[in-house]
Amino acid sequence: MIKRIDYLKKLNNFKEKELIKVITGLRRSGKSILMKQFIDYLKENGAKDSQIIKINFEEKENEELLDKDKLYKYIIERIKNNKEIYSYIFLDEIQKVKDFQIIIDSLYVKKNVDIYITGSNADLLSSELATLLTGRYVEIKMLPLSYKEYISDKSDSIELFNDYLNNGGLPYLLNLETNEMKYEYIIGLYNTILNNDIVKRHSDIDLTTFENILNFIIDNTSNIVSPNSIANTLNSYGKKVSYNTVEKYIRYMKECYLIYECNRYNILGKQNLKTLSKYYLVDLGFKKVSSIKNNTNLGYNIENIVYLELLRRGNIVNVGKVNDLEVDFVIKKENEIEYYQVSTSLYDEKTKVREINSLKSIKDNYKKTILTLDDYGMGNVDGINIVNLREWLLEYE
Repeated sequence: MIKRIDYLKKLNNFKEKELIKVITGLRRSGKSILMKQFIDYLKENGAKDSQIIKINFEEKENEELLDKDKLYKYIIERIKNNKEIYSYIFLDEIQKVKDFQIIIDSLYVKKNVDIYITGSNADLLSSELATLLTGRYVEIKMLPLSYKEYISDKSDSIELFNDYLNNGGLPYLLNLETNEMKYEYIIGLYNTILNNDIVKRHSDIDLTTFENILNFIIDNTSNIVSPNSIANTLNSYGKKVSYNTVEKYIRYMKECYLIYECNRYNILGKQNLKTLSKYYLVDLGFKKVSSIKNNTNLGYNIENIVYLELLRRGNIVNVGKVNDLEVDFVIKKENEIEYYQVSTSLYDEKTKVREINSLKSIKDNYKKTILTLDDYGMGNVDGINIVNLREWLLEYE
């Protein structure tokens, strides 16, 4: 079991603070395991079994507790004797409980209650809940394994990196020996997401159209697109679909964390642009669900990995625009800004000039970096750092 150290640190930082800890993210990205690891940490540091209440609402044995009144009674009964010590309440996939917001709000006002909830759908933090809990929660956004977590105590190698590129970083994959087993697991997970998180929630969905749109997004990862351009392209192939349908189905994909949208940012004008975006998969393993077989572009794949890593590191991430030039990523964290270009190689002089010129066109003094798979030629060119991608993925503490 890989210890999710970064997420454990975040949970520990907010332990016993008067904030509800809301852990969100894709199914099987490790939210339940994270809860278990944090519970183990609490016990190692003196917490008793009587202080810990953990309920997974996807387990059959907890079906009765999907009723909010029974759930509330169950929890209150178990915390009533912990008046002078903390009760740690862990509610896994809480969105399955109808009107769960009422329970959370009622428990929050109790003395010495520390609440942790998870969900696999963005509706967990719907406007209703966010309004109800304004100023009283912190969201911890969980992603599949980073490359550093994926290799764990192994030594970095091209073979391991290629495996990560091809199969993605879903935690359970580490228990599977063959690519065939990994493929079957990913397809099974996708079908679970499709059936449980999309079809059950949206009865209006046409699966053929949905998968045509998803295939297009997978095949165009890291390309700038819009719902309109997607609809026009699919229509040109004879797959009739409207702008509104594309927009709606993309929203469904984002709701279950299957894809992320990266908006554009005008660097010179210092403003977000509302039209055109890039879409990235939550995990490269999901490329396997596409019926399009030419989605193995190495440049697109490593750009997807960099995007996810920048999110993991707590950044706000946008695509940069400088006049007619594009900067792959503009990141903001607190008051700092950084710029990133991603390129498979800079050995070709034209490619090197293009990537460097995009960053040189930005006339400020914020850090500028090009990430590449090249093994040599690293260093600094005109104030721009050129860094090996694998080394960069492993350097974050």
